Amino acid sequence: MKNLKLLLLLLPLTIASISCSGDKPANNEFEWITLFDGQSFDGWQMYGEDPITDRWMVENGTIICNKGAGETNKGFRRSIMTNQKFGNFEFEMEYKIAKGGNSGLMYHVVEDTAYNHDYVTGPEYQILDDEFSRSESKANKMVASSYDMYVPAETKKPKPFNEWNKVRLVYKNGHVEHWLNGEKVLEFQEGDEDWKERKANSKWRNLDVWGASKSGHISLQDHGDEIAFRNIRVKSL
Repeated sequence: MKNLKLLLLLLPLTIASISCSGDKPANNEFEWITLFDGQSFDGWQMYGEDPITDRWMVENGTIICNKGAGETNKGFRRSIMTNQKFGNFEFEMEYKIAKGGNSGLMYHVVEDTAYNHDYVTGPEYQILDDEFSRSESKANKMVASSYDMYVPAETKKPKPFNEWNKVRLVYKNGHVEHWLNGEKVLEFQEGDEDWKERKANSKWRNLDVWGASKSGHISLQDHGDEIAFRNIRVKSL
């Protein structure tokens, strides 16, 4: 009788253990994927055209856009983007931007001949040299903002131009987090009433496709300024 009681006590624990083990990701799911091998553009393509233009190059383990431009803006051009698409994800990279420079990180980008640029569909983690910006001055368009939507925390600590900054971007079921140099500086819920109101008052107000896709490419913007990227990786959530 005692053995039977012990068995009945242990049975729920055994079932729970089996259930939990079944929830573990199979194979390499949820592990970090390196998106840039440091040597080539394998895994990358131009948005809406082919091949990758000479505005982009790989050098010394970095992706460089508009090398040598310095403080000169060479004019807005199309972005490069990942071949792969991502839904829920955690993304990390480092960037180094020239004095006064502007760039951006887009996600859930939809490539279609109906759209000339990635920003028409994909929300943007803004990259900017705030201190000497030549192109932006509004709080919701400064570094680490959700461009023209949300203002990052005043506690953010971007490094000066030509120094490496670390970006972390998390998207899970509409919950978005922006991190800069190890600090979470912004979070919001995509699609809630606040988000809808902000969109209605933004440059995206007449673009139904903007922010509508729940998966897509990740892209790096050529805003005409010199910028370098490295240590680019992502994992699905």
